[in-house]
Amino acid sequence: MYLRTALCAASALALVAGAAAAQTTVTIATVNNGDMIRMQGLTDHFTAENPDITLEWVTLEENVLRQRVTQDIAAKGGQFDVLTIGMYETPIWAAQDWLVPLDDLSAEYDVDDILPAMRAGLSYEDTLYAAPFYGESSMVMYRTDLMEAAGLEMPEAPTWEFIGKAARAMTDRDGEIYGICLRGKAGWGENMAFITTVANSFGARWFDENWTPQLDTPEWGAAINFYNDLMTDAGPPGAATNGFNENLALFQQGKCGMWIDATVAASFVTNPDDSTVADKVSFALAPDTGLGKRSNWLWAWALAIPAGSDATDAAKKFVSWATSKEYLALVAENEGWANVPPGSRTSLYENPEYQKVPFAQMTLNSINAADPNNPTVDPVPYVGIQYVAIPEWAGIGTSAGQEFSAMLAGQQTPAEALENAQALVADEMEAAGY
Repeated sequence: MYLRTALCAASALALVAGAAAAQTTVTIATVNNGDMIRMQGLTDHFTAENPDITLEWVTLEENVLRQRVTQDIAAKGGQFDVLTIGMYETPIWAAQDWLVPLDDLSAEYDVDDILPAMRAGLSYEDTLYAAPFYGESSMVMYRTDLMEAAGLEMPEAPTWEFIGKAARAMTDRDGEIYGICLRGKAGWGENMAFITTVANSFGARWFDENWTPQLDTPEWGAAINFYNDLMTDAGPPGAATNGFNENLALFQQGKCGMWIDATVAASFVTNPDDSTVADKVSFALAPDTGLGKRSNWLWAWALAIPAGSDATDAAKKFVSWATSKEYLALVAENEGWANVPPGSRTSLYENPEYQKVPFAQMTLNSINAADPNNPTVDPVPYVGIQYVAIPEWAGIGTSAGQEFSAMLAGQQTPAEALENAQALVADEMEAAGY
């Protein structure tokens, strides 16, 4: 009897040990924006279907996320099994064999349904290395009531001249209404993402065809002076520390007449649960100066698997789930179609229910208007609209971003910021052997 009991106990312990051994933990590094936070709230659906997988989240502010994942993957640290990265990092890291190719996703996943612009930007040598959680361009979001009160009507495709006029007309500093909210927080993916698109539309470029830095040109001077004057006249106080999340909060609180930023923000500014001006918002294409380039970008926050992960199969299951058609339907069922992650799949924009969402078509139009292979008025040796797709860009963009943020804070003039940025970019490119 004792022997039988002992054997039973041993068998039970073995089963428990086996179950524990079969449990796989997937650690996910992600950005602290609304769509990613919403995804975390819905992952019970994933774990219910995959009880052998445990998800652990590391949720970080954008600049911190980029720094952490870059350091980890370059050092082969293995801290994360899924990374939230974008179009800049994906092809560069894939070329270094730092990412697991996503070339074996199921037929049900339907890779061909991914919007062509997103698939191209997240591929290297025609192989997908990151799956888009959502895709975006940038556009104008504006208060219809303030525009009307100013006696103006927003064109579908405005110029920067009109934007400047409208921003100044809508500004009421005594009432804490600022005509325009734009990124000022330093970072290659924060203020430099926005400022680079402005520069593109003014005819500027980061480098000429010989990789000579061009920040000392009249075109850069015109773009930076316009941006600085606009923010001085019509921007909120403390703009030098405002990034995407800070400007989103200001707009939702009714303090911004206009906000030019990621198309993905549309669902947050029109959600009455979060936005005090949800019923007073409309949209327009990003502005231009008549030179043939609008100031809109192209980006995807995507999920990728680092080559150093010891949970590749489980990570791939999660990536497939979080970027699937089924996930979009799950969000629609729980949160409504307006809150579905946008810009990733063709089928979403063919869905009659999604077509009713007021910003759906403008988002798609903005994405389609972005051409990363021809981002500037004059020819350039690089691709990328709001970034330059070279490994050195992260350092260059961050350093230049600090100069322009200091300018916005009143610590230096636009001319000084451009001079300093030109010098540091030239030094970096020379050191890199360009």
